[in-house]
Amino acid sequence: MKPVRTRFAPSPTGYLHIGGARTALFSWAYARRHGGTFVLRIEDTDVARSTPEAVQAIIDGMNWLELTHDEGPFYQMQRMERYKEVIQQMLAAGTAYHCYTTREELDALRAEQEAKKEKPRYDGRWRPEAGKTLPTPPADVPPVIRFKNPKDGVVAWDDAVKGRIEIANAELDDLIIARADGTPTYNFCVCVDDWDMGITHVIRGDDHVNNTPRQINILAALGAEVPIYAHLSMILGDDGAKLSKRHGAVSVMQYDEDGYLPEAVINYLARLGWSHGDDEVFSRQQFVEWFGLDHITASAAQFNTEKLQWLNQHYMKQLPAAELAAKVAPRLAARGVDVAGGPSLEKAVALYVDRSNTLNVLADAVEVFYTTVTPNPELLAQHLAEEARPAIADFAAGIATVDWEIPAIAALIKETVGKHGLKMPKLAMPLRVLLTGQAQTPSVDAVIELIGREGVLAALKKNP
Repeated sequence: MKPVRTRFAPSPTGYLHIGGARTALFSWAYARRHGGTFVLRIEDTDVARSTPEAVQAIIDGMNWLELTHDEGPFYQMQRMERYKEVIQQMLAAGTAYHCYTTREELDALRAEQEAKKEKPRYDGRWRPEAGKTLPTPPADVPPVIRFKNPKDGVVAWDDAVKGRIEIANAELDDLIIARADGTPTYNFCVCVDDWDMGITHVIRGDDHVNNTPRQINILAALGAEVPIYAHLSMILGDDGAKLSKRHGAVSVMQYDEDGYLPEAVINYLARLGWSHGDDEVFSRQQFVEWFGLDHITASAAQFNTEKLQWLNQHYMKQLPAAELAAKVAPRLAARGVDVAGGPSLEKAVALYVDRSNTLNVLADAVEVFYTTVTPNPELLAQHLAEEARPAIADFAAGIATVDWEIPAIAALIKETVGKHGLKMPKLAMPLRVLLTGQAQTPSVDAVIELIGREGVLAALKKNP
């Protein structure tokens, strides 16, 4: 078998979104699984919409996900001479021809076909045929170049995801492969690129299925080997509708900004339309070892934000406290929060990670340890009963001398509620609100130990 060569070929007209990232991941993983080559190709022939910023956004997204390419990035705009060379070869071979049909003529043809309830299509009026006499080319009409698509038979392929697909050639008209200004078109450039780059497997979204028969016919006309195609199903949002910005079809880098780990996003993307038994959590290396096109489902995959958050929390909990703190620190710094004068950030994130499903949520939780807390009066009134005030005063007195460790602090809390005949929440809840401004925290003794003796005493004195 030939060495596997896959490619990811985005158009730089926007950011790298979740659908594109999944395509890149599957193409990358298939190459890695078979010891092959993963090629990055930037299809930037849409000059009006392609931007350097979009190119950089795509590369940034792939770098964040660590989907490292082996070759490229190749830019189609830098391959124009090659495309023109192949077009001239096709003209000489008779597999392409000049067409002088004007825009007005095409519009009139379309209107006539639609009036007859026919499928709008080019009628081949400039197509060379045996025994056919073509009109004299008009001197004032710059021609396009069309591919001479076979008229008979079918074009068929065994799609690695969708199975056998057959399209009658009679359904396909003669595709324009070069515009009147000489610039080649998308479907043609893709064929030349895949041919020149030796691509063996084309893994892409199923919005490209309609392009595939045209590309197969062009490759056949070039004498090129046709790659194996695998068309991935679309991704639906949480509500079952087509994925849009409000569901998560945003830049991959937005997930970084929102506090997701790349490991979690990779694991989640892998399960969008692919499975390995019932396995939900697996490493990047496990995914590469398991990945195959035969386990990709042909039905649409559904995005599930809750599952992504669950995975993200799982990966956050696997991180050493020092590494987790290093990821949270810049998020706090961006808010103007200085952690230098507060408790250990490592201890803070370790205390709250079980309650946080993103780095941003974790930053929100631990921020209270590095800022001045002013409890919400309504929240304080809700949890601070009059009967608890003497207990809090006694607790403040005891906390001034207690050994500063969680067991000793826990014992002091238990002793205080026993002395005043209170149930534990009657003291623990107001302490939480007074010290953190939050009614929900991890174990209150652990929170107190983290804040430190001076901080606790200052907060209780300020808010008697």
